[in-house]
Amino acid sequence: MGLNLQEKQAVVAEVSAQVAQAQTIVLAEYRGIAVSDITKLRANARKSGVYMHVLKNTLARRAVMDTPFAALADKMVGPLIYSISPDAVSAAKVVHDFAKSNAKLVITAGCMSGTVMTADDVKVLAATPSRDELIAMLMGTMLATTSTFVRGLAAVRDKKEAEAASA
Repeated sequence: MGLNLQEKQAVVAEVSAQVAQAQTIVLAEYRGIAVSDITKLRANARKSGVYMHVLKNTLARRAVMDTPFAALADKMVGPLIYSISPDAVSAAKVVHDFAKSNAKLVITAGCMSGTVMTADDVKVLAATPSRDELIAMLMGTMLATTSTFVRGLAAVRDKKEAEAASA
């Protein structure tokens, strides 16, 4: 049984709200995947802050109309699962990681900042560290630099104390 007009409008409004906050959308074909596997994929997406939805392509096209993701409308063909994330990397990571363990999930396209990406582009994006990972790496580097500086200052202090004691 199909959706009535009000239900379709509600779905388009919900997806449009997600698209308005998104940096990345990834499309993947899910033909032949068991429902239990889709449930696991959705759970992983939720943990990563990714909005994931299976919907009619015509409704998805309406949701991205007049947005930076409008160029993706030509790629919206077949049974697709839509992954939408406010983080530039999360949607690609979630879908790519799942596709590695389940060959039936096929990444078909993506879009970031108005640029349509191929499946290979999405894989490259998935390999990029997330914002949180980059911040952690930066903090680690800053901490290492600070501790090296402090050890250097302590060595200078010890040297000056030794010179003062011997004089």
